[in-house]
Amino acid sequence: MSEVAGELARVRGAFSQPTLTLLHQRQAPVVIAIFRAAFGRNNKPIPTARLHAQVEEHLAQVRRTGESDVPVGSGHEVCRRWMRGQWLVRSLDERDNEVYSLTSHAQQALELVKSLARDRATLSEHRIATILGSVRRFNSEANPDRTARVTILNEEIARLQAERDRLVDGAEMVGATEDFMAEGFTELLSLISALPSDFARVEERFAAIRGEVLAAFRAEDRPAGEVIDDYLARADSLMTSTHEGRAFEGAFALLRDDALVAQLREDLTALLDHPLSDGILSDADRAELRGTVHLVRDGLDRVLTQRSRVTATLKDYIVSHDAVRDRQLEQTLRQLESELMGWLATTGPRATHDVPLLPRRATVEHLRERFYDPADDVLPEPIEESDPSQAPPVSLADLMAQGGPQLAELRQRLDATLSSLLPAGSLGELFSGLEPSLRRPVEIFGLLHLAAGRDWGSEEDLEAYDAVRPDGSRRAFAVPRTRLPDPDRPESDRPESDTGA
Repeated sequence: MSEVAGELARVRGAFSQPTLTLLHQRQAPVVIAIFRAAFGRNNKPIPTARLHAQVEEHLAQVRRTGESDVPVGSGHEVCRRWMRGQWLVRSLDERDNEVYSLTSHAQQALELVKSLARDRATLSEHRIATILGSVRRFNSEANPDRTARVTILNEEIARLQAERDRLVDGAEMVGATEDFMAEGFTELLSLISALPSDFARVEERFAAIRGEVLAAFRAEDRPAGEVIDDYLARADSLMTSTHEGRAFEGAFALLRDDALVAQLREDLTALLDHPLSDGILSDADRAELRGTVHLVRDGLDRVLTQRSRVTATLKDYIVSHDAVRDRQLEQTLRQLESELMGWLATTGPRATHDVPLLPRRATVEHLRERFYDPADDVLPEPIEESDPSQAPPVSLADLMAQGGPQLAELRQRLDATLSSLLPAGSLGELFSGLEPSLRRPVEIFGLLHLAAGRDWGSEEDLEAYDAVRPDGSRRAFAVPRTRLPDPDRPESDRPESDTGA
């Protein structure tokens, strides 16, 4: 293959990437504008229903401006096409709600458009100095010659010492020019704008590893332990052998160092407070620089969340996966296939056989619910005989005190009260006038039983029954008030409570 043909193959491979596919279509300006308006610079996940509504509203606004190349269809249909183009990805957030987020390909396209929309910096002293400084620092850290490294460090120390002495002695400070500041801010914004796509690529790589590992589990052509070891090795290599992984590890190390984070905030604040920054930076650029630490934290949280989901998915699959059951199902399917092949060998091409969707239910008139248990026929342990003389003495009065209500005595007291000149007004008053032996708590039930037998109704109001237990202790009970009938009043003039109505 010639050199030109090889270059053509590589260029075609680049153009087949979703990033250039997005930028190469006619509707690219509209799609990029909607992505920038909906997701902003942080690529914050958006709930699916909300993004569908936003896309429809943005498309309607674009049509009102007279734009002709606009995606057609509802917001749901447009988002589905963008997912097929690998520009949107749908996933679950921490609350298990479906959300959309931009893929790394879409973020690269947005980054490229954003860099082209800015005023492109020309060749300047700042850019050349940046290149020289990067090459010098790179050489000081990678040079295999020990003497060369020491020489470079000594020269850098001497240069910094001389600059420090010059400023301490009161020499004139050389201020930065506007071109120098503009070039520095442009390069800084370019570096920061590339962070979201780098984090997104790490997320997508973890998701791809998750799918590959689950596919290896389902294939069952390797032991589960070997698949897990392979996942751990690939996850470790992702962090050390790829550019995105190394960037993630560097950012993670940065945020674990509180001093470096504080230094980054102070340096950004000093640059934003520079007198020349007002004429160079827009409000959006200031917000982007001020939110650098927050941007890095959000990217790290998303990558760690994706990695945690991969680990949780693998754990759930390992815990819930039953290899024996899967093998039994596979054996059953193979037996069915064998029987089917045998049936086809003895029948014609148009032969049919009705097979029920579900097996018939077994009809059994009766199933034993209890089976013979030899323990049921074992005789209980014999009761130990005791000497009756050793039993504690019990009197008749003690037995009667522990018994039920004395209905005969209560009936006599009730009849006597009704026939007296000054009868009690209620059962509670009658109970309060009885001697302690007839005021046990159980006697309350006896009085209520006698009242119910005579059809005496009770009221909603409560009255207290002061009961006396056989041991002499007292206990008050709240019982619905039951009036006693007045024997001097005729039957028709009595209250409803007296007649039982």
